[in-house]
Amino acid sequence: QVQLVESGGGLVQPGGSLRLSCAASGRTSSINTIGWYRQAPGKQREWVATIASSGSTDYADSVKARFTISRDNAKNTVDLQMYGLKPDDTAVYYCHAKFYNGAPYWGQGTQVTVSS
Repeated sequence: QVQLVESGGGLVQPGGSLRLSCAASGRTSSINTIGWYRQAPGKQREWVATIASSGSTDYADSVKARFTISRDNAKNTVDLQMYGLKPDDTAVYYCHAKFYNGAPYWGQGTQVTVSS
């Protein structure tokens, strides 16, 4: 198993920036891909960004060019740098990891609120 702990959420004004971090512990060597999902009030959880063990990245169209995902394999952390935040980005952001065998793991989530 792997444990995922998110940090860095908070309140930010529209157009502002925020950096989320996810610390992984446990069987981190079994992680293939790791990334972020988010869930806004009354909406389904949606995928945001993923980074593979190879370093390749992928983003949802809604955040492309505004968000950057990065991974530090030595520290077992993955960060999500968010720029140009909009009220529609308000959500609970969840760290998600997938093992090479396909097993998924989730963090507890961190709240991001974009409001003036």
